[in-house]
Amino acid sequence: MSNKERNTGWSGAKNAFGDFAPGMVHYTDKVLFDEVWEREDLSKRDRSLITVAALTALGKMEQLNFHLDFAMKNGVTADELKEALLHLAFYSGWPNGMGAMSVLKGIMDEES
Repeated sequence: MSNKERNTGWSGAKNAFGDFAPGMVHYTDKVLFDEVWEREDLSKRDRSLITVAALTALGKMEQLNFHLDFAMKNGVTADELKEALLHLAFYSGWPNGMGAMSVLKGIMDEES
């Protein structure tokens, strides 16, 4: 396990795919999260907001489950996420905004 996996608590790809899709695990962990997410030109907080916006706009609710929680770990508050999702609903389509808000609500309900 790398330091990043210990620090962030993920290898989501490893947990999801194990030995089934080693290429997906490798590129997710080593390229996406170790290289792209670690670039210094944007903060992890900003990267999280951008990722949440893209996934909401694309209607990728399964991935949002991880990334909304990850955004909070990267310093985005629940209230900021609610506001971002409300704003996104007008630009990405109401069903996508509602779906994303439902995912966030589920995360918040689990934490309480």
